[in-house]
Amino acid sequence: MSDGVILALDAGTSVMKAVAFDLEGRILASEGRPNRYETRPDGAVEQDMTATWRDAAEVLRALTARLDELPRRVKALAVTGQGDGTWLMDAAGDPVAPAWLWLDSRAAGIVREFEASGARRAIYEMTGCGLNACNQSSHLVWLERNQPALLDRTATAQHCKDWLYFRLTGRRVTDISEGNFTFGNFRSRRYEPAILAQLGIAHRGELLPEMIDGSRETDPLTPAAAALTGLPAGLPVSLGYVDVACTALGAGIYEPGKSHGCSILGSTGMHMRFVPDAAALTLAPEPGGYVMTLPIPGTASQMQSNMAATLNIDWMVDVGREAAGLLGREAGRGEALGIFDRHVLEAPAGAALFHPYIHEAGERGPFTDARARAQFAGLSQRVGFMGLLRTVYEGLAFAARDCYGAMGHAPEEVRIAGGAARSPAMRLILASVLGTPVVEITREEAGAAGAAMMAGVAVGIFPDLAAAAARWVTPALGERVMPDPALSRLYDELFPIYVESRLAAPPIWAALASARPGAAL
Repeated sequence: MSDGVILALDAGTSVMKAVAFDLEGRILASEGRPNRYETRPDGAVEQDMTATWRDAAEVLRALTARLDELPRRVKALAVTGQGDGTWLMDAAGDPVAPAWLWLDSRAAGIVREFEASGARRAIYEMTGCGLNACNQSSHLVWLERNQPALLDRTATAQHCKDWLYFRLTGRRVTDISEGNFTFGNFRSRRYEPAILAQLGIAHRGELLPEMIDGSRETDPLTPAAAALTGLPAGLPVSLGYVDVACTALGAGIYEPGKSHGCSILGSTGMHMRFVPDAAALTLAPEPGGYVMTLPIPGTASQMQSNMAATLNIDWMVDVGREAAGLLGREAGRGEALGIFDRHVLEAPAGAALFHPYIHEAGERGPFTDARARAQFAGLSQRVGFMGLLRTVYEGLAFAARDCYGAMGHAPEEVRIAGGAARSPAMRLILASVLGTPVVEITREEAGAAGAAMMAGVAVGIFPDLAAAAARWVTPALGERVMPDPALSRLYDELFPIYVESRLAAPPIWAALASARPGAAL
């Protein structure tokens, strides 16, 4: 068997990570560094672009040092990373300003303006994306209105993975998935000039880079990048699709002839369904979510994204840890989560409702409201701490059902990845709320794996992504969890109440935002 290796660089929101896979998809080693970004009360969330490249080079060099003869064995390097956001680069290839991350909410008012004018719907008909404050499109409008001098100095507006690809190869490009859901048409896979006109920034079209498909073409690693990373100059580098699309591939959304869904329950929640014929896709009436093309001709994934998934669980667990600490019992988050998770199903089902909008940037799926906030409903004195925690788990599952409902219905099977996917309680609750089987993907680093699969196709290791998935994904499928009939009946009764109560909440969220002007929108 070949001792070949495919590397994947995954620049996430929390961690910069490099992962080495053998040609059967097994992880040989990985290296990571915590990601760093700064937040401000005005909703700004910014990241140092130079530091990001330095972290990327360091994790690649550390991985090179760990694996025997890696420069000889490596066949390709794939790059993926966090989506949305705005990374501005000048003509010399230097950062113009700190990067705006997808968490940045400064453009929330612009999104509301475009919603009222009808421009948001017009753009949605082309991109399949419900314009939100995370998108580069709304960021560029904010910059045009407030800091036009920055855009005057900008040669290229890119994204995190694109910036790293430039530093590795010297080429200014973006991937087809991200280029289309921001400024293009998912049916044609080309930019739509009408979108820039709708946004009022038609004169900034030269900022948009060429779109490429990293499963079809690569660029060579430059000598300068080779010296920093320890990898061989000329190594084929593949620009993966945006991290959520790569995670969908690594988590099994694509299997020829099947209609799978994929839910990623990480810090954020992504709920996706495979679309075999993107040209025939009928969009939902309400602008929202994403349609992301996949590196399989004519296909796409339709997505809705919750701003916060496991962040809600982390918050609830930390509340328990704080109370325990006041009573003299200190516990780390991992220990506390392990204990709580083993007992969460012992609490009564449906004791209350929870809307999991815990993130200060609000919510973006299946609706967009930067002022949305988490809320419990229906509490009584009978609901204890574990009842609250179970309600949070159920809230994440209801949010998933809400998102799949905006796309029509739940798929015939949902494959799940992310931190919460490891919880037996979460898998049972999710299957019972959705009314469909749930299968955990046991592989680690699904996003890196999806990008590596694309690179493997690009350099001829796999004939196509179907073959890559059969070799790398199918062996990683875990137990198939079926819905519990009694739970499903209860959750079917509660779900309409969940939706009705969240539809009634926006005036309350708006009033709270007005009453707390120092808080993020």
